Amino acid sequence: MFEDFFQIALQFTPRLLRGALETIRITVIGVSLGFLVGTIVGVTRAYKTPVMNHISRYYVNVIRGTPLLVQIFFIFFGIPNIIQRPIAPLVAGIAAIAINSGAYFGEIVRGSLLAIPRGQVEAARSLGLNWLQTIRYVIGPQALLVGLPPLGNQFIISLKDTSLLAVISVEELTRNGQIIIAATFRAFQIWILVAIIYLILTSISAALLERLEVRLSRGRAF
Repeated sequence: MFEDFFQIALQFTPRLLRGALETIRITVIGVSLGFLVGTIVGVTRAYKTPVMNHISRYYVNVIRGTPLLVQIFFIFFGIPNIIQRPIAPLVAGIAAIAINSGAYFGEIVRGSLLAIPRGQVEAARSLGLNWLQTIRYVIGPQALLVGLPPLGNQFIISLKDTSLLAVISVEELTRNGQIIIAATFRAFQIWILVAIIYLILTSISAALLERLEVRLSRGRAF
């Protein structure tokens, strides 16, 4: 049993690692775009920006109220029917991760901003800082420290969520595992390998995020 497992591991781990690299690439791009969207959503919701506050609230409610799998299908199958043009699986996958994580990042950013005492905003404005400078130099750094743990948690969740992209044939880690299983019929061994690689990826991510949190709390760069 174990000899068979090690032989399969030696044979197929390189391909699974290539899938893992694709998983990392999708996660980094998708989460980066999602954080950008989430920052805009969080700021507009925290400070009740006219019009944008309502749009942001509806966006968050829709995305958080529907499964990611449905969102993936809508982007990959639904939108092409509307625009009469196909969307590449990788593009659809990254878009789904970005849109989905953006809603959760938005709520994290909103909560982090609201956690900063309102008096600090007023003090910064009284010193002559404009709104953007206040966010950048006063509120932003403090909100980042408050929000970093849940932001890191959402990054790890999004990394694992990339496994759902296998349903639209994006060749990330899970999809490569499916392809190998279809060729070898060794589902038990391959899924163990896939699980181990995901565990390694999430553990490394958690360790790096913890290190970043410690460095930022000490006022130092990563």
